[in-house]
Amino acid sequence: MKRIAFALVFSAVAGSAFAADIIPSYAPPPRAPVVYAPPPIPFYNWTGFYVGGNLGAGWSQGSFSDPLGNTLSPNSSGQFLGGGQVGFNYEFWRGVVIGVEGDFDWLANSNNTSSSIALVGPSGVPTGSTAAVTLNNRWLTTVTGRLGYAWDRVLVYGKGGGAWVGSSDPTVTINGLPTTFSSSSTNSGWTAGFGVEWAFWYNWSARIEYDFVGLNSRTFSLGPIGGLPAGDQFTSNNRNIQLVNVGINYKFGWGPWW
Repeated sequence: MKRIAFALVFSAVAGSAFAADIIPSYAPPPRAPVVYAPPPIPFYNWTGFYVGGNLGAGWSQGSFSDPLGNTLSPNSSGQFLGGGQVGFNYEFWRGVVIGVEGDFDWLANSNNTSSSIALVGPSGVPTGSTAAVTLNNRWLTTVTGRLGYAWDRVLVYGKGGGAWVGSSDPTVTINGLPTTFSSSSTNSGWTAGFGVEWAFWYNWSARIEYDFVGLNSRTFSLGPIGGLPAGDQFTSNNRNIQLVNVGINYKFGWGPWW
């Protein structure tokens, strides 16, 4: 009996050990560590309407001459300008930006005055008189198209279009005294420029810009006065205004990113 009982116990123990060898115990696989990935930073989008202001300096150049060889050349030092702009940009192909902009600036260059010159008459004979001219540009308006390329928040662009200058007629003095004259004024022309703009905070951006304004010819008649013949006309040459300004814009709509 004892032998039979021992054999049964031995069989049970051996069977359990064999089962443990062929059926392994279950354990869940180890988990991989969780790695946090920040969301991708969206690119800035330049599409939208914007409005802003600007400050800078302007320089006027040009001269007036007549067929007799008299030339009045106003001298212009840098003068303050300030105003505002409004426009619309549209960005596509993830970087190409096209737009349109209107600018209005006040110009404080009323000291654009020439030095007095000794006038000559027909055949180059001195008249014994002196003359000087003062120009008074008051404001400048431009309407331009813009084309540029953006590297995320930095936009480099060029612009071009039409320009209009508000000014009074030239002030001409003969022998130190103001004189009257007939004038033909065409205070319009073209403009071209370039700039860099940086979107520094949400919908706010700052820019620096250079513009060249070429103006059409302007004529006025002085004679007969100061020894000049009747109908003597002074015609402007190479009239232009050069501007350098900094500005700030706020963009509406479309959100700061896309």
